[in-house]
Amino acid sequence: MRRRAFLAALAGLPAWAVAAEAVDFAAVRPGRALAFPRDHGAHPDFRNEWWYVTGWLALPDGSPLGFQCTFFRVRTGIGEENPSAFAPRQLLIAHAAIADPRHGRLRQDERSARVGFGRAGFAEAQTGAWIGDWRLEQDGNAYRATVRADDFAYALTLTADGPPLPNGAGGFSAKAADPRHASYYYSRPQLAVRGTVTVDGRRQPVSGRAWLDHEWSSELLPAGAQGWDWVGLNLDDGGALMAFRLRRADGAPLWSAATLRSPGGGATTLPADAVAFAPLRQWRSPRSGIAWPVEWRLRAGARELRLLPLFDDQELDSRRSTGAIYWEGAVRAIEDGREVGRGYLEMTGYGERIRLG
Repeated sequence: MRRRAFLAALAGLPAWAVAAEAVDFAAVRPGRALAFPRDHGAHPDFRNEWWYVTGWLALPDGSPLGFQCTFFRVRTGIGEENPSAFAPRQLLIAHAAIADPRHGRLRQDERSARVGFGRAGFAEAQTGAWIGDWRLEQDGNAYRATVRADDFAYALTLTADGPPLPNGAGGFSAKAADPRHASYYYSRPQLAVRGTVTVDGRRQPVSGRAWLDHEWSSELLPAGAQGWDWVGLNLDDGGALMAFRLRRADGAPLWSAATLRSPGGGATTLPADAVAFAPLRQWRSPRSGIAWPVEWRLRAGARELRLLPLFDDQELDSRRSTGAIYWEGAVRAIEDGREVGRGYLEMTGYGERIRLG
């Protein structure tokens, strides 16, 4: 009932109007090779999908900014046999944020809408998702992210430096020993960014580096998973590192994995026993009361990195859309006392258990 009420709220329907339906969501299977350009687009037969863009930008005076642009697609299982255009079969949710150290906390906004009527939609042949004038669109090897919120805006072009980076076994990303708990998942690290950002009414040119994740599934989290910790790092030598762990309620790791791309473009998939997250320092939010571990030691194979936040308060409250509070922040990667890369850290489930699928 809680999930149905959440979906009803997003769709603009009263909770009592939502009837449960038996829906056969598509399943993630090992051995299915990712195929491009088709897999850049949406996969509406699956329950959950997201395109996640994060990155570091520099203002003309060299000051750093972080940014996030995320579109979630949800197949609700509601109204699938209803021919009405008002049936909320597919929903889109979008989150956007700017991390500005001078502001001291995230500037953030969120939107949600049922797909249809020209207000919200997605493309299947290539990346394309939009809610009103918020858009993430692909044009060949480049992407365009456009967001206009009340107190910030950005228009950014992100250009890839090579082919997509599959995570897991050729894009089959396991989340537990049971292969039923998995997603299809690839990343596009080292995206070169140019465009403009508007804050405090002032529009300025920016440049930087970004990371795009695209992931889709129908059943993602195994029983016992409280939440996850994830990081995507663009390394200064041209390489890249994606690492994540699922975490139990007591903080113990449930599952871990990583993908390390070399400067030359070759990729290595690291198993669970080669990946370890260790929290070093906490920051407690004055709004939610959640204690977030904002500094980490990350071991990925032979590499050991320290993750330091651009600033502590990068908590994102999305209770109006996804119902979750999470920490999504710009971080520096330190190795042997020097900075070796920059990226984004995401943490969920440090308050209530994250609910997905």
